[in-house]
Amino acid sequence: MKRIFTISGLVLLCFLFINTAFAQNATIKGKVTDATTGETLIGVSVSVKGTSNGTQTDVNGAYSLTAPSTATLTFTYIGYATQEIPVGGNTNIDVKMLAKASELQQVVVIGYGTQRKVDNTGSVSSVKGTEISKQASTNPLSALQGKVSGVTITNNGTPGSSPQISIRGLGTVYGNVSPLFVVDGTWYSDISFLNNNDIENVTILKDASSTAIYGIRAANGVVLITTKHGVRGKPVINYNGYAGWQSATNQVKMANANEYATAVNELVTYNNHNAGPDDQHPPVFADPNSYGKGTDWYGQILRNAFVTNHQVSLSGGTEKTTYDFSFGYLDQDGLVRNNNYQRYTLHASNDFTVAKILKIGYTANGVYSYSKDIPGGIFHQLYAASPTLPVFYNDGKYGDPADYGTGSGNNFNPEATLDFTNHRTVNHRLTGDVHADLSILKNLKFRTSFGGDIGQIEERGFTPIFAATAAQNSTKTNLNVEHTETHNWIWENTLTYDYKYKDHKLTALAGYSAQNDRSYQLKANADGVPYMSSGNLITSFPAGAPVTYTFDPTLQIHNRTLSQFGRINYSFQDKYLLNASIRHDGASQFYPNAYGYFPSIGAGWVVTNESFMKDQHIFDNLKLRGSWGRVGNSVVPINPSKQTVSADPYLTAIFGNPQVPTQGASINTVVPPITVWEKAVATDFGLEAGFLNNKLSLEADYYNRKTEDAIFAIPILASVGTNSGSIIGNQATIQNKGFEFSLTWKDQPSHDFSYSISGNVGVNHNKVLTVQSGKNPIYSGGNGIANGNLATRTVVGEPIGEFYGYRVTGVFQTAAQVAASNQKTAQPGDFIYADINGDKQIDTRDRVVLGDPNPKISYGFNTAFTYKAFDLAIDMQGVADVDVYNANLGDRFGNENFTQDFYTHRWHGAGTSNTYPSANIGANDNSKPNSFFVESGAYFRVRNAQLGYTLPGVSLKKYGVQKIRFYVNAQNAINIFGYHGFTPEIGGGVGNMGIDNEVYPLFATYNFGVNVTF
Repeated sequence: MKRIFTISGLVLLCFLFINTAFAQNATIKGKVTDATTGETLIGVSVSVKGTSNGTQTDVNGAYSLTAPSTATLTFTYIGYATQEIPVGGNTNIDVKMLAKASELQQVVVIGYGTQRKVDNTGSVSSVKGTEISKQASTNPLSALQGKVSGVTITNNGTPGSSPQISIRGLGTVYGNVSPLFVVDGTWYSDISFLNNNDIENVTILKDASSTAIYGIRAANGVVLITTKHGVRGKPVINYNGYAGWQSATNQVKMANANEYATAVNELVTYNNHNAGPDDQHPPVFADPNSYGKGTDWYGQILRNAFVTNHQVSLSGGTEKTTYDFSFGYLDQDGLVRNNNYQRYTLHASNDFTVAKILKIGYTANGVYSYSKDIPGGIFHQLYAASPTLPVFYNDGKYGDPADYGTGSGNNFNPEATLDFTNHRTVNHRLTGDVHADLSILKNLKFRTSFGGDIGQIEERGFTPIFAATAAQNSTKTNLNVEHTETHNWIWENTLTYDYKYKDHKLTALAGYSAQNDRSYQLKANADGVPYMSSGNLITSFPAGAPVTYTFDPTLQIHNRTLSQFGRINYSFQDKYLLNASIRHDGASQFYPNAYGYFPSIGAGWVVTNESFMKDQHIFDNLKLRGSWGRVGNSVVPINPSKQTVSADPYLTAIFGNPQVPTQGASINTVVPPITVWEKAVATDFGLEAGFLNNKLSLEADYYNRKTEDAIFAIPILASVGTNSGSIIGNQATIQNKGFEFSLTWKDQPSHDFSYSISGNVGVNHNKVLTVQSGKNPIYSGGNGIANGNLATRTVVGEPIGEFYGYRVTGVFQTAAQVAASNQKTAQPGDFIYADINGDKQIDTRDRVVLGDPNPKISYGFNTAFTYKAFDLAIDMQGVADVDVYNANLGDRFGNENFTQDFYTHRWHGAGTSNTYPSANIGANDNSKPNSFFVESGAYFRVRNAQLGYTLPGVSLKKYGVQKIRFYVNAQNAINIFGYHGFTPEIGGGVGNMGIDNEVYPLFATYNFGVNVTF
C-alpha cells in the first residue's frame, strides 16, 4: 500500500514536471503597434514579469519568446504607457500601446542633435511621419495644417505648388518670409522635393532658444525634418498608393446670359448719364431675355481632376549596415482642363558601421517633375467672360466677342486661350548628404557632414500661328525659355561631449559650418521658331534665330557663409535646466558688415520633481520654462548695400553735329551707406503639464518677438532722380506677440479600443513699432486693383499690409441725394463714402483702415480612433479674425461678367439696395479700394477624414504579406465660411497678402488607397 502511494506520488510529480516544462517552453508570438496610429513599434521591450527572460520587437513590431501559460508579459517602451498582460494559455498576443501624451522622457529632435523633452527649455513641436503620410497632400507642409499651434499654412490649388508657411506671424518684409528647412542636417529654402511617405518626423522650432543655433537663417523659425532610415532586421517591402479625384470647393456662381445682358444694358444707361449728347450709346443687347442661360465658363474649363499617388519602399539591415530605398510617382490633374503635374521621387539612405567607433552613411533625395501649365490670366477670363458668347459657332469657329460688341474688358474667348497655350515646366533636383560619426572617447563624438542641393528648372512657352478671334491671334511663332540653375552646398563639423556625474548632466556642442549658395537665371525668346511636338518642345534655338536674351542681375546670386557655433545643455537632478547657445555668422552679401553674433539662453524648472510635490495628485508632470534669444535673417535680395545702375532706351540722348544717339543710364535706387542684418529678438515663457496619469496633457506659451533693423523700402521724393521711388535699408522694427495653447487627451479604455483627441490654438498680434521715416506710410497691394489704386499700406502702429481705403456708408438712391452730398460727381447707384475728416469733400485724407490680412487666430482639432482592425482619423482646422480683399469684383475695364450674388443684390433703382452698388461698380470712384471689397476671411474646415481597415495578419502570412490596410479619405470636404469667393484661404507676397485676384481655387480630394507590407 505504501508502495502504491509512493508510485502514485512519483507519477503525479512527473505530470507536474511535464506540465511545468511544457508551460515554460511554450512560444508566445505577437505584434506591437501604436494604439492611435496603428504604426508598428520597433524595439519595444517584452519580458516575463519577475524573470530576466525578455526580448525586443523587430522592424515589423513582431516579437517571440518562451513563457509559462501562467506568466504575465510586461511591455515597456519610451514615451508609452507600460502594459502587463497575462498569457492565459495564449500563444499569440498582439498589443496596442498608448503613447503618454506628456511623457517627459521621450526624445525630441533639436538643432544638431536630440534631447529628452524633460531637458528642453524651448518651444518645440513634433509631428510624426505617419500623420503626414496619411493625408492626400502632395506637399508635406500642407499636411501640417492645423497640427501645430502658432503655425499658419496657406495652400494654393496649383498642382505641384508649395504652400506658404508662417511661424508666429510675419516678421520680415523685404526678404523671404519662409522658415529655414533642415532635412537630415542640410539646409533648404523649400521641401518640394520630399515625398510624404519618406518622412519619419517633423519638428518645428518656434522660439529663439531653439532656433538661435541656426542664427543666420532662423528669424522666421526652423523646420527640422528627419527622413526614413533603415533599421536592423529582415528586408521589408512596403507599397502605399491611392487614386481619386479633386473638385473645386465652393465654386462661384456667375450671372447667366439673361442676367448678364440685363446688367450690361443697365451699365450703358449709367455711362450715358455722364456722357455728352454726341456720346450716347444704345443698349448692347436688344432683348436680354433671348439669350437663355448661355455659356457657363467655369463649367466649360474647370473639371473634376484625377489624382493618383504610388510609392514602393525597401528597408532593412544587418549588424553592419542598414538601408532604406523608395520610389514614388504622383500624377495630378489640375482643375483647369489640360493642366497636369507629374512627379517622380527617389529616396535612398545607407548607414554603415565600419568599426565600433566609426559609422558612415549617406542620404539622397531626387525629384523629376513635368507640368503642363495654365495660361496666364485664365481665372480672370473665366470670371469676366461674357456668358452670351458661345464657345464655338455652328461652323466650328471660336465664338468671337467682337461680334457681340461687349467691348475690350472681356474681349476674349477662354477656350481659345486654353487651346493655344503651350507652356511646360521641367524640374530636376538632387539633394542629400554624406556623413560620418566618430566616437573619439566614451563621451566625446565627432560628426562631419557634407550636403548639397543641385537643381535645374526650365520653363518653355510656345506660341503658334493661329487665328481664333479678332483679338486672339498670332501671325508668327514664338518660343520663350526661362532657365534657372541652383548649386548649393554646406559642410558642417561638430563635437559633442556628454558628461554625467551623480545629479549633474551636461551636454556641450561645438561646431563649424561653411556654406556656398549659387543660382542664376537666363531668359531668351525668339520669333519664327518651328514647332516640333506637343510633348517635347525644342530646348535650343535654331541657328540664325533672332534670339533676345534677358539677364536680370538681381537673379544672379552667389552667397558664401562661414559660421562657428556652440551650445551647452545642463540639468541638475532633472529639476533645474539651463540651455545656452551662441552662433557667429559671416555672410558675403552683407560685406563689409558681414559678421553677426546670435546668442540665446533658456531655463526650465521641473516642478513635479521637487520633494514638496511628491504627495500631490493633481500633476503627473509640471514644467515651467523661459527663453530669450537673437536670431538673424540673411535671405534678402542680392547685395542691398550696393548701388545699381540701369540703361534704358528712353534714356538715350542726342549729341553732336552730325547728331549721334548716346545711351544714357540712371541710378536705380538710393542705398544707405551701411546695411546690417535683420535681427529678431524674442522671449518665450512656457508651461507643460500632465494630468490623470498623463492621459491629459497641456502646453501653453507666451511669446514676444521683435524684428529689429528690418530691411524696408521707404518712399522718397521723385526729385531725387532715381528709377525707384524708395530707399532700401534697415528702417523698421516689427513686433509679433501672442499666445499658444495645445491640449491632448489619450486613452485606451480596453485592449481593442483606443482614441486620442487634441486641440490647439494660436493667437498672434502683428504690428510695425517703428519706421525711420516716422508716419510716412508704404502703399502696396495693386494686384487686380483698377486704375492704379493701391489697397494696402504699412505704417507705424498698424500690422503689415493692412487694407486701407474708403468706408462705404451706403448707396445713393436718387439724384437729389447726390446733389446734397459731398460727392457731386456721383450718380444714383454709386457708393456713399464717409467724410472722415469732416471737410465736406471726399479725398485721400478720408481713407481709413479696412481690415487685416494677417490672421490673429489659427486653430486645429485632431482626433484618432482605433477599434480592433478599424481606424478613423478626423482633422479640422481654421482661422479667425482675419480679412480678405475681393479684387475680382472691381477688376473691370468694360462689360465683364458679374457674380450671381452681385446681380441678385445689385442696386437697379431707388430702394433696391443700400449695400451693393449698381452695375457701374467698375467706375473710377466705385472701384477705389473701399470697405465693400473687404470681407471676413475666417473659415472652418474638415481638413481630412480617413477611415481604414487592416486585414488580420495571421491569415496573410502564408502569402508572405505582413499587413494590408485599405482606406478611404476625404480632404477639404466640408468648408464653412461667409466669403463670396472660392475660398478665403488666400496667400500672396508681403503687401499683397489676402488679395483675391487670379487665385487658383482650392479643391476637395476624395480617394481610395491601400497599404501593403511584405
